[in-house]
Amino acid sequence: MAVDLLGGDDAPDVVVDGALRAVRADPDLHLLLVGPTKAAGVLVSALDPAQRARVTLRPARTAVDMAADLTTARADTTVRAAVAAVRTGQADAVVSAGSTGATVAAAALGLGRWPDTRRPALAATLPGTSGPVVLLDVGGSMESGPTTLTRHAVLGAAYAAISHDLVAPRVGLLSVGTEPGKGDRSRRLAEPLLSAVELPADARYVGLVEGYDVCLGTRADVVVTDGFTGNVLLKAIEGAYAMAGGPPPDGGAPRAAALLGVAGTVVVCHGAARPADIASGIALAAHLWRRAATDRVAALLAADRIDRTTDTEVRTS
Repeated sequence: MAVDLLGGDDAPDVVVDGALRAVRADPDLHLLLVGPTKAAGVLVSALDPAQRARVTLRPARTAVDMAADLTTARADTTVRAAVAAVRTGQADAVVSAGSTGATVAAAALGLGRWPDTRRPALAATLPGTSGPVVLLDVGGSMESGPTTLTRHAVLGAAYAAISHDLVAPRVGLLSVGTEPGKGDRSRRLAEPLLSAVELPADARYVGLVEGYDVCLGTRADVVVTDGFTGNVLLKAIEGAYAMAGGPPPDGGAPRAAALLGVAGTVVVCHGAARPADIASGIALAAHLWRRAATDRVAALLAADRIDRTTDTEVRTS
């Protein structure tokens, strides 16, 4: 896993601590630390000799400012170097708590987007009372039109099926009510598109859902919304966990999100991530890579696209 040592509000200390926890928790994990030599040395010195053999360094000095323009991702930064490590085969995944916009831009530019995906989406998994709920987008793109919302529904359905073994995932569109016609113009225009689109993994669109459905999971396994609303909702839920004394006892609270729509495994942690959040993000990246989630989701989408093309040719011939 390529870990961006300078990503996050309290980097590199928090990232080093989180990476240290991840190495100790997973004996099969290997880390490529991308950042200043001094920060990496602190981590390595805290490990026993066997663990040190599983940590290597790729020097990089420049961090992306959390308020930086997306084009900053093109500079010689730690996040760009981490993405490059995946592109060249030196690492299997990227984990960063740096600027979300810069990380998404670096991944899209460095790894390439999937076909039909103009705007990649960040997907977080919440522990619904009836099972896991995939919420997307939670910050990959602040503004999402009807076509993007529909594409994200496709991405979310495939991701839920592959990453969480969900059978025939139910997909809902987040709005202010469940009656048809509810919501803003973008959601009203997205509704007919979602009703007509053929979703992968035998998924089905169940209509509009509300905020509490995200926590319950009784109506939908995948909830689609724009990145602005999704990010606000995710942080509100995390705040509710904090007020209640912590996340559910069985765990599963989102500490990181997977980037869907790029040709590689990329995990984004909160800018205000603590050591446990970084460790959780690294564990998520390892989980996705071990399941070959990126390749399997891409293959599922490609097969679905071929099936739809063949079906269209048959009906028009």
